[in-house]
Amino acid sequence: MSDINEMNAGPRWYVAHTYSGYENKVKTNLEKIIENRGLQDMIFDVRVPVETIVESDGVTEREVESKLFPAYVLVKMIMTDETWHVVRNISGVTGFVGPGSKPVPLTEEEAAAIIDEEHTTVTSTLNVGDMVDIVDGIFAGYSGKLAEVSASGSEITVIVSTVGRDMPIKLDMKCVRRKAN
Repeated sequence: MSDINEMNAGPRWYVAHTYSGYENKVKTNLEKIIENRGLQDMIFDVRVPVETIVESDGVTEREVESKLFPAYVLVKMIMTDETWHVVRNISGVTGFVGPGSKPVPLTEEEAAAIIDEEHTTVTSTLNVGDMVDIVDGIFAGYSGKLAEVSASGSEITVIVSTVGRDMPIKLDMKCVRRKAN
């Protein structure tokens, strides 16, 4: 590992590969080791990038965190033999991203894109083909079949039968709920 000390260019973001589902445990254990060994001047930050997903069934909404990069943990550190061994020997870590045992840091642009971005996605538990009741707006009281959900998940198209014709109606997701059976 002696070439690690030579490639050191100050604190950089590195990506540690972990067993799937161990990301938070690795983060917690690494933070404890940093504190216990006094490595705050060598290992500065540990992150598990997540996005917030808002799930909606038309009646209730709940926020759920989802990992952006399952099985990966970001570590901002000065790469030395010591810090390499500390991170590499955490239970659940399988290695660093890079060829062989030589970690490759993220570029400043890559790190900024991952860390600085707030990720929020709206998803619905409603699916195309579900029967829904319209509960708000000028079509409140009508029922129909869900025909389309927008990419953002906030707008839908419902096919309503009225006056003997099928009519597509664009609505906000909050205006409908799954039809009671």
